[in-house]
Formats: sequence, C-alpha cells, structure tokens
Amino acid sequence: MLSAITSLLAIFSCRSVFAIPAASGTFTILSMNVAGLPEILNSNGESGDKTTNTRIIGEDFNYHAILYAADTHPFRTATSGGVPFGSGLNTLSNIDWIDFSRTKWATCSDASEFDCFTPKGFTFMRVRIDEGVYIDAVNLHADAGIEDADDVARSANIDQVRDFLAANSIGNAVLVFGDTNSRYTRAADTGIRDLVSQQDLTDVWVELAQNGSPPSAGADALLCPDGIPPDISCETVDKVFFRGSRLINLSSTAFFYDTARFLSPNLTLLTDHNPVRVEFSWSLASDLRQSDLFGGPHGTYFNDLPALPSSPKVASLTLRGASRLDAISFTLTSDIVLSHGGTGGSPVTLTLSAGEALIAAALCWDKHDGDTRNFSANVTTSAGRSVQAGTTTENCASVSAPDGFGIVGAFGQDGDEMDQVGWIFAKQ
Repeated sequence: MLSAITSLLAIFSCRSVFAIPAASGTFTILSMNVAGLPEILNSNGESGDKTTNTRIIGEDFNYHAILYAADTHPFRTATSGGVPFGSGLNTLSNIDWIDFSRTKWATCSDASEFDCFTPKGFTFMRVRIDEGVYIDAVNLHADAGIEDADDVARSANIDQVRDFLAANSIGNAVLVFGDTNSRYTRAADTGIRDLVSQQDLTDVWVELAQNGSPPSAGADALLCPDGIPPDISCETVDKVFFRGSRLINLSSTAFFYDTARFLSPNLTLLTDHNPVRVEFSWSLASDLRQSDLFGGPHGTYFNDLPALPSSPKVASLTLRGASRLDAISFTLTSDIVLSHGGTGGSPVTLTLSAGEALIAAALCWDKHDGDTRNFSANVTTSAGRSVQAGTTTENCASVSAPDGFGIVGAFGQDGDEMDQVGWIFAKQ
C-alpha cells in the first residue's frame, strides 16, 4: 500500500488573564495520518470515497481545498501543493505561530513504498501559547516500509529532525509529532530512541501506556486491532514527543486513540491510522519570564536560557549599532558573557551599579535587503539610566520586566546583525 501522507489537526486552547501573560494553561494536540493521495493511486483501505471522507473528517494533501472549505480554525498553514509537488503536512490551530518552515528529507527510499514520489519531510513552527510563551513544534512524516533501504532512510529522517532541533531549538520547549513509521519493537528503528535520548524528549505513549519503559527492540509487535482500539496498550507508528525548558514546565496529562470520534455516519472508519490525541498542561518557572519576539525569522537561532546561572544579575550591557542594530552583549556579575550579532556599528556600554537592574527595553525594526531586521534598541535601568544603539523606525515595541524581575539575556535569531530579538527576565 502506498504510504499515507500526514496531516496534522492541532487544536490548542490555553488560559489567559486579560493582558497579563498567564502563568499556566493547557492545550491539546491531535495528530492524524490520512491516506491523502488521490484515490486512483491509494485507497486508505476503509469504506467511503475520499472526497466524502474529507468533508467529514478533514483529510488533506490532494483534498486540501475540500478540507479547508469546511474548516473554521483561525490559523491554518497554506498547502505546499498536491501530488507530486506537496508534502501533505498541514496544521490547523486555535492559536497562532511564527517562523513557519518546511524541510524536505535529505534521504528517501522507494524500496517498498513510493516515498520519493512526493517531497516528504517535516514542518517547523514556533507556537505562541501566550505572551512570551513559545513552544517549538515539528510535524513529520518519515519514510515507510521495512526493507533495508527503508530502514536506512527512516533512521536518516529522524536523525535529520534530531539535528534540526539541536541547531534551532536550544533551550526551548519542544513538541515533535506525526507519522514516524517506526515501532520500538523493530530492531532497525533506532532513530526514535536516539531522538528521545539525545534531545531529552519524552514519548507520551511510552510515559502513559508503558510506565516510562519502551518495548524491547526485537520483541513481538504490539499491533492495534482493526477498528477501535479497546485501550492504549497497542503501539502505532504515529507518535508524540515533548520536552519542557528552564522557562516552561511541560507535562502530558492524557493520551488517547481518538478513532471513535472520527467515524462516518454509518460508524465506519474514515482513515487508515488511529488518530492520536494528547492533552498537555504547562506552567512557567517562578523565577524566569520572556518577552515576545520582535524582528524577522532570519539568521541563526540563539537562546541565553541554558547559559544563565541561578539568580543571574547583569553587570553591564553593550549595544552595537549604526544604521541598524548590530549586536547585543550582556556581562553578568558571575563573569558570564552572552554575546549575539556581528561586529559592525559603534559599541555603547552601560555599567550597572549595585542593586540596579535592566527593567525596560524598546526595539524598532524594518526591512533591509528584503528581510526584516531590528534597527535599534533602547534599554532602561531601574535607576532611570538608558543605553541606545541603531536607528529608530516607525515599527517599534516596548516591553517592561514584570515586577521584581530584570532583563538578564536574550533569545531569537542573529547573523551580522540582530534579526530577531526577545528578552529574558529573571527575578532580581
């Protein structure tokens, strides 16, 4: 059977308190693999034609327009195209995101499936749960089949996600979900174990259905029965992984095979995989906060959170700038230096006095060479002093540290200049 194409239906909800960022909340993910290739190429093995099923359940890929015509989610990814141009990976959500991208697998195999027929891969987005609360989300569809070449390609796919997270999600809370086409019981499927161990991820099914211990490699497959699974003890290739961060405590609270919720009016199955629904709760650390991100999604990701000591305090702040904001550098009282950006512009340094903290910052941004970048920064201390670099524009935003907190670092994207900047606050 041709490999299905993953379509994500992500339903998020979170609690907020007026304009004040929430300290905790909940959200839900539904990850569903559908046989979205044209009917002439691939039947999903279930009753009903795909156009009809799409209107009921939301199949995607070659049925994208039909899906979106009946959908009411306020935030939805644009299709990457039908067969053979698109990947079929899409997200529908009640909460917005930034920095969306699509990445094609570097390795594919047609040994037993037609995985090279379409540009399969993964999507990335930074989901904005609340003000300054971001979770990196990866939606993937790995190589199918169990021939040797398929095993090699699938492991390479999962390794590609692992390497992407290592480069782009340092210090961030992370969700990875979709069709891995992997089972823990398959000895050749080492990629998911490496992903979990090397990126400090938790598999929700392993945590909640297997008491935290995955099935042994080479053991009998824990196949789900036809129809509606009676419980969650069986293993599907659709998986959900997660991790929190120093800022965000992230916990999985429930795992479901949601097959019974997605049936036709005749109570027949609509798709060839059991939909996976996971409920999460999150809360912020008591001593850390972040601002929103400002600027454009260009350059290299950075994050000062992992490098911060306990109870960090700033000794000095240096900004570099001329026409635009070139660099930001914090020197902490513990002698840790956190520097980002390039060497252009003129440096301006503000040395803080004992008991003084950075409590407010303004950023201005605009276009340069077709990309959005930060053009200026102005940071103010609790003593009313400030440091400024760069050139102001018409697009500016100011943030203030929560009461009792101060700016101690930054996160975002940089290169020769500061493309995207958010501020990290710590209790002072």
